[in-house]
Amino acid sequence: MESQYKRNIAYKMKIGTLAAGKPIMEADRLKTLDLGTKQVVRINLIANVVDKYVQEGEKRFASITLDDASGQIKVKTFGEDVEKFSNIELGDTILLIGLVRSWNNEIYVTPEIIKKKDPAYLLLRKIEVEADMPKTMEKPERLAMKDKILSMIKDAEKEQGIDIDKIILELKEHPDLINQEIKHLLEDGVIYEPRPGKLRYLG
Repeated sequence: MESQYKRNIAYKMKIGTLAAGKPIMEADRLKTLDLGTKQVVRINLIANVVDKYVQEGEKRFASITLDDASGQIKVKTFGEDVEKFSNIELGDTILLIGLVRSWNNEIYVTPEIIKKKDPAYLLLRKIEVEADMPKTMEKPERLAMKDKILSMIKDAEKEQGIDIDKIILELKEHPDLINQEIKHLLEDGVIYEPRPGKLRYLG
């Protein structure tokens, strides 16, 4: 199956953004982290090392905790991969590319690439990530968009619901803004998600 060997995009993002993701599990393993517009499997982070733990012996294990001012996340390694942390010290600023994992309801990362960086890279990444964020909408515009989304979901009841992708294509607003309003509707119990990416009206 070729799809299993597809190289997933390492998304550049803030650690705090990961906390908003919805873990999609498959056979007790994290398949992807659903962020609405993105299905995240690999990430690209720049952050400071604020904690480090190494366990030697028969079961080698190591972890570092990263902080980029938006949140914290652990990076864990096992066995021979513990060597990836050998030159990493508290206070270092690092570039990390790794796979998103989940254990006991905790999201963490297993590292693929770790490189020390100048602390100035933290500011550059902040500017880079925020440039991709949508501009905030005024309250009347937001309410109008919310009404449009709800109308589309109601109208699609005769077709057993509507795909989120279809809403995004038709409304032509920034996907993150649309997903924010969909999240609010789900939290309010007005709509529900019978399966990932499909919405139905609950009333």
